[in-house]
Amino acid sequence: MAKEVVLVTGASSGIGKAIALYLHNKGYRVYGTTRDVSKYPDFGPFTLIKLDVNQEDQVRDAVQEVVEKEGRLDILINNAGVGITGPVEETPYEEILKAFETNFHGPIRMIKEVLPQMRTQGSGIIINITSIAGYMGLPFRGVYSASKGALELITEALRMETQAFGISITNLAPGDFATNIAGGRYHAPVNEDSPYREVYQKSLDLMNAHVDSGQDPIMVAEKTYAIINNQKPKVHYRVGTPLQKLSVVLKKILPDKVYEGMLKKHYKL
Repeated sequence: MAKEVVLVTGASSGIGKAIALYLHNKGYRVYGTTRDVSKYPDFGPFTLIKLDVNQEDQVRDAVQEVVEKEGRLDILINNAGVGITGPVEETPYEEILKAFETNFHGPIRMIKEVLPQMRTQGSGIIINITSIAGYMGLPFRGVYSASKGALELITEALRMETQAFGISITNLAPGDFATNIAGGRYHAPVNEDSPYREVYQKSLDLMNAHVDSGQDPIMVAEKTYAIINNQKPKVHYRVGTPLQKLSVVLKKILPDKVYEGMLKKHYKL
């Protein structure tokens, strides 16, 4: 049987690279994407191709390149994403739009491009890498939470729309992992005259500490592999510390104000 062909967006570092390397080592034909291939002249062992998920022509060209080389595309991992922090009031609107472009519209562009090929094949798997933060509105991460939460919800609709074609679509929500997302994210400046200054700075320090002490991204790669090999994937998966996964369960069963109080205490609000 021919090796299954995988396309992983945002695969030059972090979680995306961990997933791509893990699947390559398991024998899959892996293609990863990055916005600037020239930064990785000696990259290996899987193939890196140019792709900015915000550019429709690049989305089309990347998918076409893989299909032309391999004759098929079996698995899409929508991993490319950006971080963003700040009080909603003080976050520039253009930055809010940019975050949604990458975290929500980017995966949708990819899905719309691969569905015709997967439908022709009569099979395909799409895994959207979301975030545990997408299950709750986190203070000073509201835009990020909203963008990932929107992706979680639209996946529910897409699953039902595409199941008749033999296509499986699911979400995988990581908690805090040791990646470079904190260094590459946009964060609204901590202004000296801001009414949010003190509490925002404390929350920012706490967020950075969580990422710095985060778990190994290989855990996300292992879960991705398990999902791919599940004949009937669930709608939602989560990977992280027991406390992070418990936070999602508590969100479902606790009264809203009780849960809000727990978050406020955690973030020292």
